[in-house]
Amino acid sequence: MDDTASTLQNIFDLLSAAGYVNAAATDTPPSHIITDGISWCIAAISSSIIDDDNTEWIEEALRSVGCPHPLRSSHVRDLDTDAIFPVIQWLVQRVSSSQEYLHNEVSHSDHTFGEGEHKLQQFKEIEKTEISIRMLRGNLDELNHRKMNVVKQLDHLRERINKEGADSGVQKLIYLMTSFKKLERHENHFQSNRDSKHLELQDEISELERKIANGWDGKSLSDELHCSFSDLLERLDLTKKQLAAKLRDIVALRRQIDDLPCQSEIIQYEHRLSELYAQIQGKHRQTHKYYATYNALLEIKELMLKEASLLNSIISQFQEAFSSTDGRAKLVHSMEGIVKGSQQKLEKVQLGFREEEKNLIDFKDRYAAAVSQHKRFYSLLKAFQVECAKNERFGCKVGSEN
Repeated sequence: MDDTASTLQNIFDLLSAAGYVNAAATDTPPSHIITDGISWCIAAISSSIIDDDNTEWIEEALRSVGCPHPLRSSHVRDLDTDAIFPVIQWLVQRVSSSQEYLHNEVSHSDHTFGEGEHKLQQFKEIEKTEISIRMLRGNLDELNHRKMNVVKQLDHLRERINKEGADSGVQKLIYLMTSFKKLERHENHFQSNRDSKHLELQDEISELERKIANGWDGKSLSDELHCSFSDLLERLDLTKKQLAAKLRDIVALRRQIDDLPCQSEIIQYEHRLSELYAQIQGKHRQTHKYYATYNALLEIKELMLKEASLLNSIISQFQEAFSSTDGRAKLVHSMEGIVKGSQQKLEKVQLGFREEEKNLIDFKDRYAAAVSQHKRFYSLLKAFQVECAKNERFGCKVGSEN
């Protein structure tokens, strides 16, 4: 059905382009339009008189003008576009050829015939303007029809809401209301444009009729049309420049928006930074542990070297010290000094141990505070993510309503 309608529209466009005025009539059946259009084309090609209501005469007339495509009356009644379209296309080409031939003949005639041809072109322009007005009216009727369909849907929805309850159909009602408002805005905009366009076309028709009635010079009219066309081209160029500037601004804003990270990207960055911080902290603790182990082993090594040196000194001096009274006194005094130094070293180690215990307790307290702070931050982050999701849904809803 869509292909048939499209082909019929192409047929009507061909007839309208050839000069058949009634091709755009909406209150006439398509078969009658095609029959009348074929009759008009045949009459424009030859001087045959055809009965528009009898398709049998059209078949004979097509054969008389030498149409290479067969066409029967049943094709027209059944709207067989495959058979009608080539016939219309051939007839329109013949009509165009005839019009070009007449135009060439008229161009070689005197000035009087030239003015007649110019007036004929002006009448054709008036006919095209009237066709445009009818097309605008057809578009307005289509918008009114769409509006009536929306109103019917709203009435049906209200009935369903009354029967089933408001909660079951409130979302669909909101959607239809927004669609209805958009259609109303489009309709108002179209009506304003249609009225202004209609007035402009009516003014142009009146002006052309006045000029034709006053015998306006064709050259002056051509100059005026040329000036109007130049003005329209300048306005078109200005509009294109403004559109290009707006597009550049839009692209710049989109780039700025793309440069800003969205909520999901911010969350990913946060997770990645948290992982990196945890990795750095783990590496720091591992390095600190290695340094502490190294220092402890180094201290143990020094103590063991001192112990070995002390034992070697005692062994070397023991025999000599016990051989005399002074030697024994020196040995005892030396041993007392060694014991005193060992005691001081032990006290120093115990003091360091107590400081490490204090640091351990302090670290445990700080760790507990950090854990509680982490839990608090985690709860705040979850609440922030929930609010961000609500904000995004609200923004999408507001954007769809606008």
